Amino acid sequence: MKVGVIFGGVSKEREISIKTGKAIVNALRELGYNVVEIEANEDIVKRILESNIDVAFIALHGRLGEDGTVQGLLELLRIPYTGSSCLASAIGMDKIITKKIWISEGIKTPPFQVLNNPAEIRKIDFPIVVKPPCEGSTIGINIVRSEEEYKSALEEAFNLGNKVLLEKYIKGNEYTVSILDGKAYTPIEIKPASGFYDYRSKYTKGATEYIIPPNCSKEKQLLMMEEAIKAYNAIGCSGAARVDFIMNLEDDLPYALEINTIPGMTETSLLPKAMAYHGIDFKSLVEKIIKSAKLHIKI
Repeated sequence: MKVGVIFGGVSKEREISIKTGKAIVNALRELGYNVVEIEANEDIVKRILESNIDVAFIALHGRLGEDGTVQGLLELLRIPYTGSSCLASAIGMDKIITKKIWISEGIKTPPFQVLNNPAEIRKIDFPIVVKPPCEGSTIGINIVRSEEEYKSALEEAFNLGNKVLLEKYIKGNEYTVSILDGKAYTPIEIKPASGFYDYRSKYTKGATEYIIPPNCSKEKQLLMMEEAIKAYNAIGCSGAARVDFIMNLEDDLPYALEINTIPGMTETSLLPKAMAYHGIDFKSLVEKIIKSAKLHIKI
């Protein structure tokens, strides 16, 4: 079987995608697979066609890779691929649509407001979280507590898209739940040294402490795992994914923040950490993911 690992892309997460892709390529080669590296850019269609691959391992992050675009291309070319379908990928990349679906399914998520332009009146009191709704890796996200901070954060977020998501800041501990083929694994507690799990905290060694099992009751862990499965199923995910939560200090309940349909596979990534805790090493994880590759549209 000839496996094409697609990585890189043109999003702001390109650097992380390359690290993820290279790690996957190395693991597959050590497992004995025939691997082709496909760095995604403007000539990706030509590259895929010339590679003559049997299956694609998608290691792209962000826009035009994680949002259903490449998944749609592979469906047209009838090449099985890892992860979620075009539709689930597109939904998962859009935090606004995701939250609306979660609310309709009874999944708790922080109160929010969508702005279509910077002049719209803010209806949520400080502190709030300002987010570009279609970026990953905490790009463009800011916690703001004043009008001055708000103005700056709003400008940054609108520079990344034509809509901005305002979310009520919830105080509490952060967790993430990894899911593989519909099964949830033990949550990881996330404790950034800076107090905010931003881009630097995510990708700098030693900047964040990851605790597994987390410092919360078994009941809370099971509740987060149940909510993660509900969140995953609500948007129709498949393969590997990760759901981020914050445990609200006020009502002691988990609130879903977002879902990642193509979790990172770098040395600081959370999906491999969760799997390792359950005795699944990196190579075994990569093989499980490639074996779940499929086409989602039947013709």
